[in-house]
Amino acid sequence: MKQQRPYPIVTITKKGQRALEGGHPWVYAGEILSCPPQAVNGAIVDVMSEKGTWLGAGLLSLSSLIRVRLLSRNANDVFDDGFWLRRFQYAWAYRKSVLSPRDLSACRVVFGEADGLPGLTVDRFGPVLVTQTLSYGMEQRKARLFPLLIRALREDGQEIRALYQRDDEPLRDKEGLPQSKGFFPIPDEDRPHQPVTRIEENGVRYTVDYENGQKTGFFLDQKYNRKAVARLAQGKRVLDCFTHTGSFALNAALGGAERVTAVDVSQAAVDMARQNAALNGLEERMDFLRADVFDLLPRLLEEKRRDWDFIILDPPAFTKSRRTADQAARGYKEINYRAMRLLPRGGYLATCSCSHFMEAHRFEGVISAAARDAGVQLKQIEARQQAPDHPILRGVPETDYLKFYLFQVV
Repeated sequence: MKQQRPYPIVTITKKGQRALEGGHPWVYAGEILSCPPQAVNGAIVDVMSEKGTWLGAGLLSLSSLIRVRLLSRNANDVFDDGFWLRRFQYAWAYRKSVLSPRDLSACRVVFGEADGLPGLTVDRFGPVLVTQTLSYGMEQRKARLFPLLIRALREDGQEIRALYQRDDEPLRDKEGLPQSKGFFPIPDEDRPHQPVTRIEENGVRYTVDYENGQKTGFFLDQKYNRKAVARLAQGKRVLDCFTHTGSFALNAALGGAERVTAVDVSQAAVDMARQNAALNGLEERMDFLRADVFDLLPRLLEEKRRDWDFIILDPPAFTKSRRTADQAARGYKEINYRAMRLLPRGGYLATCSCSHFMEAHRFEGVISAAARDAGVQLKQIEARQQAPDHPILRGVPETDYLKFYLFQVV
């Protein structure tokens, strides 16, 4: 580069260069050839090849294996308030394009690297924004960025009254960041008395506990997969395993299921699912059971139960690293095998994995192996992914994580 730039220069290996040029936004610690001592943690740095080619500018994280998260590939970018405001505006404009207007009140507003805001997640639940900050550089800039985020939405006429920080994610440990949670101060706004709000998705109303619920309080990525389940559920007896707040179960009930049984190992989750059923006037067609699915499905087989003709498997991520992928595959195979054996011929199965370490081809292989062992054949109805407010960046497998399938068992 000919022009002078104020940022420290990090030089990377050919392997790191190939990854960046292929579209990936991360530089790993092992790909760093040199980093000047004046480059402080969280600083913006220029990333250069061994031959001096400028590859982009990113946020430095000295404690993380992900040493640099790329912010920009445009050498003319200036990282002032205007830059960050535009990033938020672009992210919101994208959601307005890919979601229906009624879905904008409960959606993911920012999906980290996929929106050019590495390490930052923002979910919207009505007038409340819930954030997770997972990179050191973004953590340093929160006081600057969050008012710009609120401004971008308010300038589009969106009502935003609170921003809650769910920074209790263990991944922050890898960045050398403490875990915490709490409201971000917004001038002239009173904090809600309780960290609970209500949303509507696919015509189903939910109470969202964004202080204590998993992740940011509600899983928005399955919204259109839940709608697909609702279309299929009419007249069926449905068993929803790993129900969490009851989202698949409630969609099935609203879709006209004859009876729905919602199961979760967490009593708090079962209680919330029951409350959500009452909120929607669906409790008379629903049952709720606290049980470990890994214990429940074998027991139902032993009892020769044939109570359901539609089973939904929406487990938490069984693996969060490549190291444990084999163990996760065994877990996925077990629950799918037992569900297939419980279903009658002509029954229906919804099954998914939310771990990007369980690649689609491997997950499909696990499902096929389970079908062989169960002595059934699967007729695929749909293969789906996460909702488009969780955009997938080609060349960045970490953004392509949710696999969802609908089958008929024949």
